[in-house]
Amino acid sequence: MATPANLRQLPKHIAIIMDGNGRWAKQRRLPRLAGHRQGAAAAQHVVETLLEYKIPYVTLYAFSTENWNRPRVEVDGLFRLLEERLDEGIKYAQEKQIKVHHLGKLDGLPPRLQDKVKRAVELTQNYNRMTLSLAFNYGGRDEIVEAIRCLIRDGVPAQEIDGTIVSRYLYTAGIPDPDLLIRTGGEIRLSNFLTWQSAYTEIYFTPVLWPDFDKKELYKALIAYCERQRRFGGLAQEQDIISDTKQARQKR
Repeated sequence: MATPANLRQLPKHIAIIMDGNGRWAKQRRLPRLAGHRQGAAAAQHVVETLLEYKIPYVTLYAFSTENWNRPRVEVDGLFRLLEERLDEGIKYAQEKQIKVHHLGKLDGLPPRLQDKVKRAVELTQNYNRMTLSLAFNYGGRDEIVEAIRCLIRDGVPAQEIDGTIVSRYLYTAGIPDPDLLIRTGGEIRLSNFLTWQSAYTEIYFTPVLWPDFDKKELYKALIAYCERQRRFGGLAQEQDIISDTKQARQKR
């Protein structure tokens, strides 16, 4: 699919907080799990579209460390749903050459689910068309705490610790920080998602519930991103000069 002319400078990494599944189900007087199932279908459609746009990195927030506080029947249902989707997802990832990456802790998850996540990661580790990260049993603060523990364990001298070193100890090591973070469902917060990585991320909030987030809504988010000017703390004019310099070097 050719990229429309008004979608220039597309993000390389898009992260998504897929919120609103439960409310979507409630509006239709359906069980909450029906909303999660519809949300899983929406996730697949969005990934398919981002493949068409040639977005190399996508991260989906599927289950947070705080989600353990939900009713046990819902949590168990989410685990079963993920198991089902992983079986189909592995085949799709192999067909489309998508590398599957897991963010979070496997400890505490059902053994079968742990095995399937490991299998998805192992079977797709050599693909490079897209890196699809699934944040499951993930918390941004927990990630930073774990990174600190590992730094201490490895005996890294305090004077050598900087942002680059810390990034190497995060779950996202080797993956660029997200350029665009999309949150559906109307809530305006990050909810402990990619706390370190989102320092300079452009954030797009929409009231659309996740199961209703389709190609049209994704296009709106991309348009909003392309209309913004990313300065990273500098002045717009300075960024234009940097951009022009980079382009000139590339043409040589």
